[in-house]
Amino acid sequence: MNQPTPSPLGTFVVACGGVMLVSLDATLAVPIFPALRDAFAGSSVQALSWVLNAYTIVYAALLAPAGRLSDLYGARRCFLAGALLFTLASALCAVAFDPVSLSLFRALQAAGGALMTPSALSLVLATFPSERRAAMVGAFSAAGALAAALGPSIGAALIEIGGWRFAFLANVPFGAAVAWSVFRRREEAKERGTTGALDLVGIALLIGGMALLTGGVIRVEEGAEAALGTVLLIVMGLVVMLAYGRHARKRPDAPVDLQLFAIPDYLRASIATFVFGVGFSLLFLHSFLFLVEIWRFPPPLAGLAVIPGPLMVIPTVVLAGRLSALSQRQRAIAGAALLAATQVWMALLVEETPRYWALLFPIQLLGGMAVGLVLPALTALAVAHLPAERFGVGGAVNNAVRQFGGVIGTAIAVILIGKSGAGLAAFQASWVLMAAISASVALISLRFMQPGRTAGAT
Repeated sequence: MNQPTPSPLGTFVVACGGVMLVSLDATLAVPIFPALRDAFAGSSVQALSWVLNAYTIVYAALLAPAGRLSDLYGARRCFLAGALLFTLASALCAVAFDPVSLSLFRALQAAGGALMTPSALSLVLATFPSERRAAMVGAFSAAGALAAALGPSIGAALIEIGGWRFAFLANVPFGAAVAWSVFRRREEAKERGTTGALDLVGIALLIGGMALLTGGVIRVEEGAEAALGTVLLIVMGLVVMLAYGRHARKRPDAPVDLQLFAIPDYLRASIATFVFGVGFSLLFLHSFLFLVEIWRFPPPLAGLAVIPGPLMVIPTVVLAGRLSALSQRQRAIAGAALLAATQVWMALLVEETPRYWALLFPIQLLGGMAVGLVLPALTALAVAHLPAERFGVGGAVNNAVRQFGGVIGTAIAVILIGKSGAGLAAFQASWVLMAAISASVALISLRFMQPGRTAGAT
């Protein structure tokens, strides 16, 4: 007997549910960091940082290949495989016995998340007619952003209820429900859009190079006694990344298509996106740790306290899209400059005495507005000169570049403020650094072509 065709809205809900799980888990690990320091007291903060970085590195490296897998084998199959892998890895994270095993299981989680992300969007695009796609993609993106914003507060609440293991275990029933829901849907019967194979060598080189570079950056904190190992890791990482560049130079199926960077504005946008990713990741971890370490907020309250900034991103994106008077270049410059100003403001006025409503709350709102201006503008500027058939890969690579920037930002955060007992001066130094990073994004954005010379610039 034929199964009834599921409604488009049902497919949308399932796809959103999967991507919300992935987005939630990326930021849910932020409040787990202090809990892991206590649980694995004998481990270094460098070892613990891989719980954050393993997820981001693997997720970023696999995003573009996962999109290709979705084309090869069908969005529903890839989404189902990703949901099952994500759910299994979450259960394994809950029983991890040390930081190394937890980092490995987090990498498995990221692989499942990377499979789910592009295939979820493909399901949404394939289900709705063309006249409704823009609205549904906007709602789909907003759902992922909302989940990422709620991650720290939900993670802190789960830790309070049952410890850090429960925070991962809570994924299991939701992941299983998403997997079962997509398994029951039959709208993709025998979907195969293209033929070809994955560039497994390129994926391995990209993950290996980023892991070595990240390890080198983290070891900087150990000082002169670890200088040789630090330099060796960074040099090895650069060598592996150069090997990747040589391997991927003429491969259209490479995880990161290097031919895109021959387009001047795409290269500028990628540099700005990478730098912005460094600052944004540093800001996210910094905000939570500052509230816990300096202002002594309980972790659940700290999780709630960092929500206003991310929540401001969504309405800002919507409103900015209606401001036709401002080009994407102007939005990127204005947003980056505003973000730099908020960080300087915080560094100058912050005290050990809590002043959430008078100081941090308005800065978070302005910071969220700044991110809402910068992030979509950089994405739009990246793809402005690409042919329509390369919009998808251009956007995926730009997203991967931002994720890699986030890896470096997390590593810097671990160096500056990752140790228990980091003082106010360390947090002030990181605010100054974030201001410099944001200002550099504004300066890079000045180099984009003027709107009159750029297709799709406004």
